[in-house]
Amino acid sequence: MTTHPNCKINLGLHVTERRPDGYHNLETIFIPIPLCDSLTINTSDRYALYQVCIKSVSTPEENICTKAYRLLCEEYPQIGGAEVHLEKNIPIGAGLGGGSSDGAHTIIMLNNIFNLGLTDEQMCSYAARLGADCPFFIYNRPCYATGIGDHLEPLNFRFPISNLHFVLLKPPVAVSTADAYRGIVPKRSDIDLRKAVKQPVEKWRDLIVNDFETTVFPKYPIIAEMKQYLYDRGAVYASMSGSGSALFAFFKEQPDEKLPYEIYRSNDF
Repeated sequence: MTTHPNCKINLGLHVTERRPDGYHNLETIFIPIPLCDSLTINTSDRYALYQVCIKSVSTPEENICTKAYRLLCEEYPQIGGAEVHLEKNIPIGAGLGGGSSDGAHTIIMLNNIFNLGLTDEQMCSYAARLGADCPFFIYNRPCYATGIGDHLEPLNFRFPISNLHFVLLKPPVAVSTADAYRGIVPKRSDIDLRKAVKQPVEKWRDLIVNDFETTVFPKYPIIAEMKQYLYDRGAVYASMSGSGSALFAFFKEQPDEKLPYEIYRSNDF
């Protein structure tokens, strides 16, 4: 069985408070994007993971797909061996949630392959044990997220971006989430993102912000420069996704040429 774990972008990201457990509560809107990895799982007499990566950053035992497999095996002994092939296309350290998506899709596939009968809610519960962004990829539809990103409210309205051109960039730096949080001053926003994203996109620049830009841009000036470059090229809205380093932008007219560090574009988002 093969599936294609996709990535996401964040429309706005507010770090609202530090929790007693050391984590942070946040507010954001997740939007799925069809830039995908490739994940194949076949039954086998043992477990094995084979990775084809842009840049390998983990051993098979450290990989989130392996963690998802081990997590479900603890409670579902009917799960047999599995041979997992993971081909990475989503950049690492980009704030696009590629690893989280791989973990969530592993749970979905194991549920189907071994007939576990798990509901979306049950799969979300397991996914949350892998990482804060993982539950989103179980639903994989636009969601308003709070908590550490694991409290999800699916959004059923149509965003005012359907006729715009979308471009995703990945500057040549990787940002760790820990670095992005370092220096963040949590505060509650006066803006409700659910209302802000219903406004015309031309207003988003003043309404929808990513708090991580305040800590990431000074350390990685190229990301700030590329955001300004997107506006200079005519973007109606541009932002960093998650903790970076990826940037995305919406244009009324499609850029004629491929932009620096461009990794994906859609003519009709």
